[in-house]
Amino acid sequence: MIVKPKIRGFICTSAHPDGCRAQVDAMIRMLEQRLPIVGPKRVLVIGASTGYGLATRAAAAFGAGAATLGVCYERPGSERRTATAGWYNTQALEAQATKRGLYARTINADAFSQETKQQVIDTLRRDLGPVDLVVYSLAAPRRQEADGSISTSVIKPVGSPYYGKTLDLTTNEVRDIRVEPATDEEIAATVRVMGGDDWAAWIDCLADAGLLAPNATTLAYSYVGPSLTFAIYRDGTIGRAKDDLEHTAACLRERYAGLRLNARVAVAKAVVTQASAAIPSVPLYITLLFAVMKRQGSHEGTAEQMFRLLSEHVYGPLGRLDDAGRYRVDDLELDPAVQHDVIARWQRVTSDNIRQLADIEGYWQDFHRLFGFGIDGVDYDRDIDLLAENHYPGSSLGADLEERTDSD
Repeated sequence: MIVKPKIRGFICTSAHPDGCRAQVDAMIRMLEQRLPIVGPKRVLVIGASTGYGLATRAAAAFGAGAATLGVCYERPGSERRTATAGWYNTQALEAQATKRGLYARTINADAFSQETKQQVIDTLRRDLGPVDLVVYSLAAPRRQEADGSISTSVIKPVGSPYYGKTLDLTTNEVRDIRVEPATDEEIAATVRVMGGDDWAAWIDCLADAGLLAPNATTLAYSYVGPSLTFAIYRDGTIGRAKDDLEHTAACLRERYAGLRLNARVAVAKAVVTQASAAIPSVPLYITLLFAVMKRQGSHEGTAEQMFRLLSEHVYGPLGRLDDAGRYRVDDLELDPAVQHDVIARWQRVTSDNIRQLADIEGYWQDFHRLFGFGIDGVDYDRDIDLLAENHYPGSSLGADLEERTDSD
């Protein structure tokens, strides 16, 4: 198959194996050119295949020389459909780690399930022993409960409707939107999926099994953003879940004070992800933010931020926490000069002037790169055997995979 992007709105249903691996390889080269991180040596990353989870795993492995065990839930390829980007990303990271003599294995399963937690416990007992860094970076839209029921998150305001501007990703036009407020049931379901309950369950399992090292750190990721997006994000259903995440961090520090556990929420800047593309107003804000930060020379991707988080804050000389006890690497985004310029552009932006005020091209370039497209040096006319791509040399992912079809 000649693999091309298949995009509908903010969803891409294909991924290019060569492009995804080239992207990961470039991230690893960048990390290895920086000063080593004097940091963790045995790392568990839950939600390890894309975004900040993938970047943290890469920073720990190739910046600190850590052994890493990842958990993700990715789909392999079939005869007529590519694997997910996370599948190819994980293959690339594992293969590069293997070349360098670093332990890197991945468990591809539902992170919410008790069976997956037990599989991780068994793997750690066999291979690594107690971990000194646990990263919780899930961005799942739903959660299957133990009784088989499904909790589904929503992106809605709380209390009153949201009125604002947004970017229509099918037309690149600016339009006004109204989003109705969430019900109490929707708020509770969003907290259930995106809050701290499962993070705490992972830490409890590790501690009960004796696999949480003394003085370990555990991180979960969050976003605050500017006042422009508060009504739909920080003060909305997702914000309620993030509040629960922060409450969980404090509870974990207290619960495991005897182990001196450093449980923290880390706040990063806005980046292009498939998840962020679904949030009203956020894609428009990102295009304006990118235009300003790139002009200033302060723009960062996920890998740069996670390197900075580990090297400067968690294991470095700064170690600064905000008033809520969170690590912050969104400082460049929230710089007053940046936000002043972004707000001025937000007030003026229309469909007619968006290409002058915003970085539409950069947004879509980043979006395509999430799925391995638009990467220099990749032959996008290569005929690819999608089943063969499930088994990549040097990677554990797919090693025990049985033949699959589109009907699986």
